[in-house]
Amino acid sequence: MNKIKLTKVLLHILLIAFAIVQIYPLLFLAFFSLKDNNEIYSGNVMGIPREFHWSNYQNALFNANVGHYLLNSILVTAIVIMISDILACMVSYAIARMRVNANRFIKPFFSIGLMIPLHAVLLPVFIMLRNLKMLDTYQAIVVPYIAFALPMAIFFMIGFFQVLPLELEESAFLDGCGIFRTFFSIVLPLVKPALATISIFTFLSTWNEMMFAITFINSEKYRTLTVGIMQMVGQYTTDWGTMGAGLVVATLPTVVIYLLFSNQVQSGMVAGAVKG
Repeated sequence: MNKIKLTKVLLHILLIAFAIVQIYPLLFLAFFSLKDNNEIYSGNVMGIPREFHWSNYQNALFNANVGHYLLNSILVTAIVIMISDILACMVSYAIARMRVNANRFIKPFFSIGLMIPLHAVLLPVFIMLRNLKMLDTYQAIVVPYIAFALPMAIFFMIGFFQVLPLELEESAFLDGCGIFRTFFSIVLPLVKPALATISIFTFLSTWNEMMFAITFINSEKYRTLTVGIMQMVGQYTTDWGTMGAGLVVATLPTVVIYLLFSNQVQSGMVAGAVKG
């Protein structure tokens, strides 16, 4: 018993240390956002602020237009998640349930998208958007984001649909439901954990993406949060406290979204990994 208790104590100490390591960067960022340049340059970079400069958040949200960039990021991310989730569910359901000869080629076709790095298609996508006169618009980043979100979402959802029992759909068909009503009324509610999982992955990739946003968007009107924060770095001087406040604003939605949907993500990952 003593050995078991000692093992539990050591395990708890290890987990507490791991939690501190994971949480401290967030605390550091919060403290950093409340300092001014004088305090940062004087050497107090890691510690608690001597004086809390709450005005950094006001400067970031209004003077540096972080509030406008935040709304743009929310709009773009919401559209990408909604469209990619709907398309991924429909395609995955068709591949998992419909017995079509082309299915054996469609699944590998989408899986290839997982192996293509974003930087490899930067120039071709730029040329396509320029020819379509879509540069410097919301569509310039929404369409590529959806395209890159679909391969992972489809790959994940196929495994989840294959777990669902066929008897549910067969019963619906016998009761007179068509394929669309069966999909939206019966199948789709059953895959909510999987939708939460792919939504969070899509959110993270879209929210933090900068390469497409900085290449395809020029005007401040359509600029997203990652690009807007990068623009806060001055050529000669930078208000680091205000920039830290902008980083806090950009980080908070990610933390909140994960805390709200973490349970569904875990259940979705487990359910999608079980066969039978």
